[in-house]
Amino acid sequence: MNTSQGTTGLIFEEPLLWEKGSRGRTGISIPKRDVPEAPLDGSLAGEGPDFPDLSELDVVRHFTHLSQWNFGVDSGMYPLGSCTMKYNPKTNERQASLPGFSGAHPMLPAELSQGILKLMYDLECYLSEITGMPAVSLQPAAGAHGELAGMLIFYAHHKFKGQTRHKILIPDTAHGTNPASAALCNFTSVPVASDENGILSPADVAALMDEDTAGIMVTNPNTLGLFESNIREVADVVHGKGGLVYCDGANMNAVMGIVNMAEIGVDVLHLNLHKTFSTPHGGGGPGSGPVCVTRELEKFLPIPRIHKEEDRYQTSIQHPESIGKMHAFYGNVGIQIRAYSYILSMGAALKKASQLAVLNANYIRQQLKGVFHLPYENFCMHECVFNDQEQSKHKVTTLDMAKRLMDYGFHPPTIYFPLVVQGAIMIEPTESESKDTIDRFVAAMKTIAQEAAEDAEALHQAPTKPKVRRLDETMAARKPCLAG
Repeated sequence: MNTSQGTTGLIFEEPLLWEKGSRGRTGISIPKRDVPEAPLDGSLAGEGPDFPDLSELDVVRHFTHLSQWNFGVDSGMYPLGSCTMKYNPKTNERQASLPGFSGAHPMLPAELSQGILKLMYDLECYLSEITGMPAVSLQPAAGAHGELAGMLIFYAHHKFKGQTRHKILIPDTAHGTNPASAALCNFTSVPVASDENGILSPADVAALMDEDTAGIMVTNPNTLGLFESNIREVADVVHGKGGLVYCDGANMNAVMGIVNMAEIGVDVLHLNLHKTFSTPHGGGGPGSGPVCVTRELEKFLPIPRIHKEEDRYQTSIQHPESIGKMHAFYGNVGIQIRAYSYILSMGAALKKASQLAVLNANYIRQQLKGVFHLPYENFCMHECVFNDQEQSKHKVTTLDMAKRLMDYGFHPPTIYFPLVVQGAIMIEPTESESKDTIDRFVAAMKTIAQEAAEDAEALHQAPTKPKVRRLDETMAARKPCLAG
């Protein structure tokens, strides 16, 4: 490639605030007291909190410097596979910061919360229409929390029918949180291997499905970026034994507005509003993981539920079969507002967003095919998976290439996942990126592949341009430093 986005420049070092301050320095001016000074009660005496003494300029520069060390989707392409790091339109932030929303207290009575209750009620209806699932709860706080809600609904459903089931089928192409969510509900995970095409075989599912199995957790599209084209037949097998089908919706950005989940046999689906519906993702949250269910399972949804009575909105906890509360109040409402804004802004173009995400991923797949090994030949959905089989011949690993990509100004894609692909490189461009940006990414990847064959040592030393160089990840895992 002729030019690189990666460069070096003036990067400020930044000490801790306690090292930066000076005793007596302050950033505010407080009026003189108009009451006499009085000692604190003896029970309250003692040293106060250890706050650093700083001027306003100290504080502003400190956080500005830290922000300049960060890389985010506003900085450049963020091709993390299985995460959907799409651009977050700023209009969504504006709507979420409106005083009537941001200042609303969750303990306000319903008659003083009609606007925000209407928003949440309408959002449930929109998510129902987009997914094809009849009933929705916004309460779960993130994807894994939605999975937990789904497994609790599985348990409640079987208990309601007077059954106790102990197992859950988990494909090897499912997200890693799936077996953990099942285990929290005392289900034993039973692994299901994908076939030679990277998808589930109905025959393999039938061989494992029995009357002691509560159902199956499927990620669709799966973590190989492939659509589970046998999902309807798989669902029939599971339903035939009285089980339920759970779909991990973290990859919904490929099928949003295109696939009716109820029609393909899904009973419970979670969504990641902080992925698919454009709200902030990464940096520790918050998130929102609504759970969508069939009409038969609606009675098990978390409480409180929002109801519309004529032109008024009310909340209710009178649902005896409900799995109960999953989160304080109504979930992470700020994230819901952003998703609501995104849906209203996009309208029917939500479908086009998915189509463009799939197009971009297949463009990358085709451009890099032959440069990197492609474990599965079939067309992908929103993400494509390569590995380091060709580069390992030169003693260059997936990690080496990911580190080198940073020198070219790109955030590395997901590596070593999914686990079913040795040395996996998982790329998800999303619909946000233009062809120009994707072409620069492809050129950087091709250059790195050429370097692997001609100058492997350069990759072993990468990255050389970012503020932080190659870390000792083995030592970090064995002796983590949790201070600070």
